[in-house]
Amino acid sequence: MLERTMIPALKEWASAIKALENGRQVIVMRKGGIVEETKHFELKSPAFYLYPTYEHQRKELIKSSEQTYVEESLAEWVPDSSTIRITAYAEVTQDLEIRDQEMLDRLLEYHMWTADFAESRLKWKKKDPLHVLILRVYRLQEPMEIPILPEYNGCRSWISIPNGPVTREMTPVLDVADFAEQVRKINEALKM
Repeated sequence: MLERTMIPALKEWASAIKALENGRQVIVMRKGGIVEETKHFELKSPAFYLYPTYEHQRKELIKSSEQTYVEESLAEWVPDSSTIRITAYAEVTQDLEIRDQEMLDRLLEYHMWTADFAESRLKWKKKDPLHVLILRVYRLQEPMEIPILPEYNGCRSWISIPNGPVTREMTPVLDVADFAEQVRKINEALKM
């Protein structure tokens, strides 16, 4: 029997994963979960699966034009299920540290969250920067169905999930040119 390996997964709102998978955005914002070991966000791996979460996502925290992502994710969610479906993999191409409101405001058109929600993320744990991760996202050709373990619960960014012996076939969400253009626009927006 082949041994199962454990690999990292970043917990993210299911609606945000939908936006990433649709190419709507290439960024996520992280400050760290309440029960993080270090009490702040650390990039534990440059590549990881995206583990969907449902508890904190709410329509009013997302721009009205993007709220369909919440509806889509909730339509697929089975609240008392013992398994969860993982459909995406990501590689970090940049970890940008945002420390002030002006920089954050420049990113508003590049993500699905409301300006108020983004501001609240920046202001939480004021001494820590808001990490904006630029992600190259891949859709799994065959989604993974994994058991929901107790250690996956709680407000933490990272978990370890079983990869299994099967190599996963993946397709980039955006082609190289489209991804490069989105990254260029984000970096251009952040220039002073």
